[in-house]
Amino acid sequence: MPITYPTPKLVIFDCDGVLVDSELVTNEAMVASLKRYGLSMTVEQSMDHFVGGTMASVMSKSRAMGADLPDTWIDEVYAEMYARLEQGVNLVPGIPNLLERLAAEAIPFCVASNGSEAKMKITLGQNDLWNTFHPHAMFSAYSLGAAKPDPGLFLAAASHFDVQARDCLVVEDSESGALAAARAGMRCLGFAPHGTGARLAKHNAELFTDMAQVPALMGLDT
Repeated sequence: MPITYPTPKLVIFDCDGVLVDSELVTNEAMVASLKRYGLSMTVEQSMDHFVGGTMASVMSKSRAMGADLPDTWIDEVYAEMYARLEQGVNLVPGIPNLLERLAAEAIPFCVASNGSEAKMKITLGQNDLWNTFHPHAMFSAYSLGAAKPDPGLFLAAASHFDVQARDCLVVEDSESGALAAARAGMRCLGFAPHGTGARLAKHNAELFTDMAQVPALMGLDT
């Protein structure tokens, strides 16, 4: 018999790669920037090394790999990323329908990201989701000072909505996010549309490949 779960009282979404299809664009910008400072890698390698981390961790890892980055690099690369994102980024397929379903079921939802609010304002704003999440359903590691895989970001979201961790459902696409959910004691659905879910699964994330699957995984469609 498959395991059945109670309907969550709060759904916590990651932003990049879960709500908006922005990972490719941002990693292309990082690869171009790092190459100028002596570190060459492919976009695939960049995503493998850096997806789910903060820009501070990207900077630290890149320096350890040989990049001669100035102390101003984070502001510099963010400006380049924002310029690319402002050219347009799509929502992940199925997200509008999923959010509509959660609203219809009166299930609260929010976004919790290691990215900055400025970045989310660009990506969510151009897709008419900024006002959906802002200001009371948006949690940024840059604002709260707790970045995944630290569970603090997810626990802050749960506290804000007065929901116990065991009653939350996290939707993530990165290993750091899946680990943060596990440390927070929250069930995690691991979005792996390209067959890259091994790192999520090792932290007990339940893998899925299409947002249309989420209502059934939540127990809404039986």
